[in-house]
Amino acid sequence: MNLLGMKIAVIGGGIAGLAASRALALRGASVTVLEQAAEISEVGAGLQISPNGFAVLDALGLGDALRRRAVQGQAVSLRDYRKGEVLRLDLTRLENRNYYFVHRADLIDLLAEGARDAGVKLRLLQQVSDVVPGNPPTIRLTTGADLHPDLVIGADGLHSPSRRALNGADRPFFTRQVAWRATVPNTLGLGPVARVHMGPGRHVVSYPLRGGDLVNIVAVQERRSWTDEGWNHADDPANLRAAFADFGPEVSQMLAQVSEVNLWGLFRHPVAARWFGENTAILGDAAHPTLPFLAQGASMGLEDAWALADELAMTDSLAAGLAAYQPRRRARATKVINAATGNAWKYHLGFSPFRFAAHTALRLGGALMPDRMMHQFDWLYLHDETRQPHVA
Repeated sequence: MNLLGMKIAVIGGGIAGLAASRALALRGASVTVLEQAAEISEVGAGLQISPNGFAVLDALGLGDALRRRAVQGQAVSLRDYRKGEVLRLDLTRLENRNYYFVHRADLIDLLAEGARDAGVKLRLLQQVSDVVPGNPPTIRLTTGADLHPDLVIGADGLHSPSRRALNGADRPFFTRQVAWRATVPNTLGLGPVARVHMGPGRHVVSYPLRGGDLVNIVAVQERRSWTDEGWNHADDPANLRAAFADFGPEVSQMLAQVSEVNLWGLFRHPVAARWFGENTAILGDAAHPTLPFLAQGASMGLEDAWALADELAMTDSLAAGLAAYQPRRRARATKVINAATGNAWKYHLGFSPFRFAAHTALRLGGALMPDRMMHQFDWLYLHDETRQPHVA
C-alpha cells in the first residue's frame, strides 16, 4: 500500500512510538506523535538492546548513532549474592555481537532526532482521554478537542486508552515483586558486563552506561503487598540498602552510592487479545507489557514498530496491513513474555541446598558447554524482524 500522505497519529513518544513514527515517515506517511509530557525525554535509567532490537535500529538508519552513545556488552555474569561468579555468558560468542547497554534518555534522544529528521511532527502536552476506532478513528484529548487521522497507533504504555478501546479494561495482578531503579558513578571501574547477583528472594542487575562513567542498577525483591503500579515512586535509598544488606561487597559498594532511587511494583498484564481495530493499532507495552527479567521490553517495542510499518507498506489496504500485523507479532511476543516471567524464580532460589545444586549445574554447563549455553538464546537474539516474511 502506498503510504504517501497518509495521516497517522502515534500516541506516545517513547521507544516504540518514536521508532514506529520514523519507520512510517520514511515510507512516505505524514506522521504526528502526540506526547503528554512537556518534552520528549526520559530520566535516570538504563536498558539493554540485544541483537534483535539492534537489527531494527540499524534498518532505520540509527545503528551507528546507537553505537556512539552506548556501551557494547561483552558478557552476562550470573553471580551468587555472596560467593562470586557462577556462570559467564560470553556475548562475543553470539553470531550477531550487537548487544548494547544504553541510557534510556540517550535512546529516546536518538529516536526523537531520527523521527524529526524523517519529517515527523512532535506535539507535546497532548493528553489523550479516549480512542474510538472507526472510519475515520477519533482521538479525544482532555482539552475537549477531537482528532481524526487516517490511522491511530497507540504506543501509550501500561495504561493505554488505545488498548482499552480495543480490549476493554485490564486486570493485571501483582507478582509479589518490587524493583528499585537507580544510577551511580562507576567508581568500581566495572567493565562492559551485565552482572546479576542472585540471592534468596532477591537479585540485583547492574551494567555500565555512557562510556562506562555510570552504572545502572535494578534491584528486585519479593514482597507480599503493593498498591500502585508504576516505576516513578521515589523511595529512601536506606530502604534499598537494608533490603540487600547481606549481599557481598560489590553490591554493597554500589548501593552505598545511591542518593536517589525509584521503586515500582511489578505487575503481570495479559498479552492483548486484539492488537488492531478499525484504523487503529497498538504496539509495545500497550500490546504486551513485559517483566524486566529478560531485558526485552525495548527490543520488543522496536520489533513491533518495524513489523507494523512493514505490513502496512506491503499490503494492498490499510485493513489488510493491520490484519497481518497481529499474527506476525503476537506469538513471538507471548513467547518472550513467558520466558521473562519464568526467569524470576531462577534468580531467587532461597533453599540453600537447592541453590547450591542449581549454581553447581550452571558452573559445569558453562565450563563444559559454553557454546551450548549461549545457543539457547538463538531463538531470541538471532531473530531479525526486518527480514521476516510478510503475513499478508
